Amino acid sequence: MTRRRVSAPRLLLLIIIAAALGVGGVVGVQWVQNAFASRATPWFAGYVDATATPDYAFETPTGTEEQNVVLSFVVADPDSPCTPSWGAAYTLDQASDSLDLDRRIALLRQHGGDIAISFGGQANDELATVCTDQTSLEAAYRSVIDRYDVSTIDVDVEGTALENSASATLRAKTLAALQAEQRAAGKSLAIWLTLPVTPSGLSTDGQQVVKAMLDAGVDLAGVNAMTMDYGSSLGDQSLVDAGKSALVSLQRQLKALYTTETDLTLSDATLWSKVGATPMIGQNDVQDEVFTTDDAEAFNQMAVDLGIGRMSMWSLNRDQTCGSNYVTLSVVSDACSGVDQGDASFAALLGATFTGSPQFSADQVTTSEPVATEAPDDPATSPYQIWDENAAYLQGTKVVWHHYVYEAKWWTSGDLPDNPVLNEWDTPWKLIGPVLPGETPVPVPTLPAGTYPDWSGSAVYNKGDRVLLDDVPYEAKWWTQGDSPEAASSDPDNSPWVALTTDQIQKVLDGDGDSTTTPAPDGTTATPTP
Repeated sequence: MTRRRVSAPRLLLLIIIAAALGVGGVVGVQWVQNAFASRATPWFAGYVDATATPDYAFETPTGTEEQNVVLSFVVADPDSPCTPSWGAAYTLDQASDSLDLDRRIALLRQHGGDIAISFGGQANDELATVCTDQTSLEAAYRSVIDRYDVSTIDVDVEGTALENSASATLRAKTLAALQAEQRAAGKSLAIWLTLPVTPSGLSTDGQQVVKAMLDAGVDLAGVNAMTMDYGSSLGDQSLVDAGKSALVSLQRQLKALYTTETDLTLSDATLWSKVGATPMIGQNDVQDEVFTTDDAEAFNQMAVDLGIGRMSMWSLNRDQTCGSNYVTLSVVSDACSGVDQGDASFAALLGATFTGSPQFSADQVTTSEPVATEAPDDPATSPYQIWDENAAYLQGTKVVWHHYVYEAKWWTSGDLPDNPVLNEWDTPWKLIGPVLPGETPVPVPTLPAGTYPDWSGSAVYNKGDRVLLDDVPYEAKWWTQGDSPEAASSDPDNSPWVALTTDQIQKVLDGDGDSTTTPAPDGTTATPTP
């Protein structure tokens, strides 16, 4: 990671950007976005617990994946809430004396690596939760940034801090001011949020932390998901599958937040570059969750395929097999993983192909992107019907919208399939995937006339009876007379009728249909043609 000083090429780039923004209008903004996007190389940096015992020698990396580290955690001093400390145990000066921290950072930089600083964590008080004066809080953050000459910081908000809405607002305003101050001085300050997730993404509290940052005008480098310790939300999923679900949900949530809280239009690729992932290697805090080296390899490939911008892990301190004297492997250790790693390194497996550095986050400026004009959905090349805002769709109905296939999770009408939502339960549509090249409409089976009697308003129908209305087959859910099946689409819960599914229609055509007798219009019973 290069240092924060503005080189001549970067200064020239800033001048060109200013000119582009001043005279180029939209063209200038698009050029700036493209210029920065081309430099945003995904990066890897493992966390290092700076105060854990025994010390981890981050200053002498053994592999390229260990050159960049996220030193953690800077928190409030227990005796002075606006004074930053390392792990509530050392002031910055004490860490220099007792841990040789400043000297070790200098040695790492001589070896070609660099650091980001992480504030917060689970165990102690993140500064914004106890230092309630914005000027003092700004001075506390600034003292860390200046002392260690960092251009990327990470704010880990979890535990009770996640529920503290006042601290979220204060933290956001303070970091926005610091970021503006750094940029005015020709420097960069990338700000990452690290937040807990479930397979459904951020919690409501986590969403509010991100929202506060965007509302305050912070140019977020991204949100780093703690893909670990899922507990009961894991269900039967593997840690890799749960991680993928969490990252996909997080990217969707970021899209919704940027859409509702900012004036920016960001592409899916840019939003993915703002997603980070941090699995806990080996034995997790949740006893049944164990992240193996095979998981690490699969997790890396999954993350590369998604196009995320950052990969981390907790922690480099733990990236080794436990010794024979550490017998209770199901209990988390600060100094080993709890799994047999053989010759493998979690850092090498997770960091593979993440060749950038945190500096790329600091260099990147988030600006609006042009919305690409795409060809309209074509019924001739779409496997399912094109979504229509005036139509009603039953559960299980598939539609095409903007070249993607969606499936209705429940009855819906007028709900955009690709409407950005914070939570998956906020939309009646499930994204299935893109329309593939060469696809054509999927044949929709229809029943021949006379398969069932036409519906009659005077006939009495019992549960299970089937009728046709406008060539659409329906089945009665309970006794009914005079209730038109037509209402089933607009009020499915109260209608006594439900339309037959495609699978049910196909079974009838295949001779496996229900032989339920159905009243004819004259009140007699008629047997449906199989």
